[in-house]
Amino acid sequence: MDGTDPHVHVEVDVIHADAAVRDMMASTFGLVSELPSTVATGCGLRVPYAMTSPRPESVTCLACREHAHRRHLDYADQVERLAAMPGTVLGRDQAAQAARRHRELAEKFAGTGN
Repeated sequence: MDGTDPHVHVEVDVIHADAAVRDMMASTFGLVSELPSTVATGCGLRVPYAMTSPRPESVTCLACREHAHRRHLDYADQVERLAAMPGTVLGRDQAAQAARRHRELAEKFAGTGN
């Protein structure tokens, strides 16, 4: 990355809770972890963390949008499979809601959502 890439990317691990964990740690204990300086992206580049976004409307790299689209669809399927497993603590309603949210995000990354 030479600093000339104008695109906003998505991290390769689209489904993560790093920001939520940082926020919880900061609000609970007053601890703040450092953000990584560069991250791997869905298109295979390493870019500054500041040039990534989990929000579909912000991501301008087409390869990253396609990556996020596929990952959100895969995650929706995984959530539904987990909810159907015996002994799971994830309720069917919760799973359906989570799967729906991820499918909506997938549609937005594909450019078919509102």
